[in-house]
Amino acid sequence: MRILILGGTTEASALASLVADKPEFSPLLSLAGRTSDPRPLPIPTRISGFGGVEGLAQYLLDEGIEAVVDATHPFAAVMSRHAAGACARAGVPLLALRRSPWEPQAGDRWIGVSSMSEAVAALGVSPRRVFLTVGRLELSPFAAAPQHTYLVRTIEPIGDALPAPNVIAMRDRPPFHEEAERALMSREAVEVLVTKNSGAAATYPKIAAARALGLPVIVVARPPKPAGVEEVATAEEAFSWLIRRHGETL
Repeated sequence: MRILILGGTTEASALASLVADKPEFSPLLSLAGRTSDPRPLPIPTRISGFGGVEGLAQYLLDEGIEAVVDATHPFAAVMSRHAAGACARAGVPLLALRRSPWEPQAGDRWIGVSSMSEAVAALGVSPRRVFLTVGRLELSPFAAAPQHTYLVRTIEPIGDALPAPNVIAMRDRPPFHEEAERALMSREAVEVLVTKNSGAAATYPKIAAARALGLPVIVVARPPKPAGVEEVATAEEAFSWLIRRHGETL
């Protein structure tokens, strides 16, 4: 069974490991290419876009893809829309592997917003030291508030993505640990954390650290994903779905 995993998440990597070397599957993992040095994975991997809905639909037909798992990042709304549209056109079953979002706990000081521009506004007018963990591609709106000092953590270099006078850039990749996150925020005198609600366990320690330090957290809500798509929350559930789909094709 020829399957396509749209990846870029921990869950996609876990699913790739589950289907690797399984004789009933011929898997392919697709990455968007936003990370220059992705971790190696145990199945064939392509790094490129598809050319929108039409391009992806044609790719599914040309490659004989029999099932697609959308395991992209919760904020990859465009790719998820393209996957839903392309699978509908090509008549290919689609499963969305979507991890659960974080939920506020006792002691959290969350400020919920729906966009990066709202996150900028929520910072207020007075200068603050901001720990910004929204990804390199989401930095530009914060240039509208140059009075703040931004501690920016990304996997890739930020380049000129945030043209503001007070930017401290650091590169690191998850998983992170709560003790180290608390130490970082204390050392840098962080006053507020800004993050997307990715729901990832590997990056949750910053949320726990902010709670322990009593810091406010501006949390950007996830964008809407296509409706009417079957969903699971774990790689194991996605693997079981693929097993069932394979059985139906015999």
